[in-house]
Amino acid sequence: MRPLVIGLAGGTGSGKTTVAAALVETAGRARVALLPQDAYYRAQPHVPLAARARTNYDEPSAFDHDLLLEHIEALVHREAIERPIYDFARHDRSDRTLRVTSAPIVIVEGILVLHDAALRERLTLKVFVDAPADERFIRRLERDVRDRGRSAESVIEQYRRTVKPMHDLFVEPSKQHADLIVPEGAANQVALDVLRAFVREHLANAGIGNAASDSASDGKAATPRRQQASP
Repeated sequence: MRPLVIGLAGGTGSGKTTVAAALVETAGRARVALLPQDAYYRAQPHVPLAARARTNYDEPSAFDHDLLLEHIEALVHREAIERPIYDFARHDRSDRTLRVTSAPIVIVEGILVLHDAALRERLTLKVFVDAPADERFIRRLERDVRDRGRSAESVIEQYRRTVKPMHDLFVEPSKQHADLIVPEGAANQVALDVLRAFVREHLANAGIGNAASDSASDGKAATPRRQQASP
């Protein structure tokens, strides 16, 4: 059966990564190939660091769409890929890559996943994760300072200069292409339950269990062994 390809789009800090993590937990890590769109920022090895820091990372040309599409096609055809790793402190692609093997579930997650028509055509399910603008900004500020080596001042400046304008110009309009809109991000348990059910149904149709059924099976198999080991 063809892998289920889920696109998770939405503004910065909307909760896309949390929703993706919930689906990985539902299916089981070994059954999911995860492609964060921000791993596919274009390499800029010959651009000075100061200029790289001023790059507009929130508009479509910042991403290597051709490579992302190539990798999705490879995973759909049961081939492994070498996914890029982006160094956010250096504002450039790392020399290292991450090997990702094909899986029954492929998740593509990023701000502009629903903007590009060629990418949308490859998605089985298109999801837009939404959240209030102030909450999204706070989450981005906390993430970039904590995980990406950024100063609060640089995050705020970038948000004003490119993030907010590009959200209004490119990200928000892409919501119209979604099959499912998830208000309040990962806090929307009803929407998460719908997505989890969709993933479980795909795995069941493919004759594959999910993480919950694996845990139950493991527990049942382990019980007799514990009993036999008792004095």
